[in-house]
Amino acid sequence: MTMEKIEALRRTALFGELGEAELKALSERAIKHTLKRGDILFVAGDTARGLYVIWEGAVRAFRESLDGREQVIHVERAGATIAEVPVFDDGAYPSTAAAEEDAVVLFIDKRDVKRLCLEHPQIALAALKLLAGRLRRSAELIETLSLHEVDQRLAKFLLAEASYRGQTQARGVAVELVLTNQQIAARIGTVREVVSRALARLQNNDLIAVDGRIIHIPDEEALRAYAGE
Repeated sequence: MTMEKIEALRRTALFGELGEAELKALSERAIKHTLKRGDILFVAGDTARGLYVIWEGAVRAFRESLDGREQVIHVERAGATIAEVPVFDDGAYPSTAAAEEDAVVLFIDKRDVKRLCLEHPQIALAALKLLAGRLRRSAELIETLSLHEVDQRLAKFLLAEASYRGQTQARGVAVELVLTNQQIAARIGTVREVVSRALARLQNNDLIAVDGRIIHIPDEEALRAYAGE
């Protein structure tokens, strides 16, 4: 188990440059949590005690409105960390995190993270780079939600899914939608019914072909141009 934890820590941008001894010591203090899809890891506003390393699966960070609508901020997969911000500003968790799929995570106490930053400056630099990346992605999310129509946001989402899990076929790139329309709506800042209508419009414009939950993208460049990328 210790060796598996060490490998999980080694895959992260934050702890990947630590030596074997430091990784071993950190792994012994890391607490393993197993999550089922939909399980809540922490809630926005909770007191933050540390960060999490995603060992297996995926975790999404999101905010929820008073009427129950969810807006996904980012999704992190195996090899990533989540909840770094409150480790450094001593604030509460800024978002809620839940398992996007069955997942295994390691909890690292923020005192251990801060100590490692003082002892190993490269970790502090890696943390700065990581947080800068989060800031850029947040700015891109704001731009997308503010300046792009729903159809464009959906096109961008489909392109991202195709890049991650798509398969090249005779009809172009095929990708299976593993998320429900409700979950897709939470990703692109709309509601389920609008996602259904947007899928139909993209199909009517010959940008995609819908076959159940399989989406065929005949021309990625055309869809990318439509999405405004």
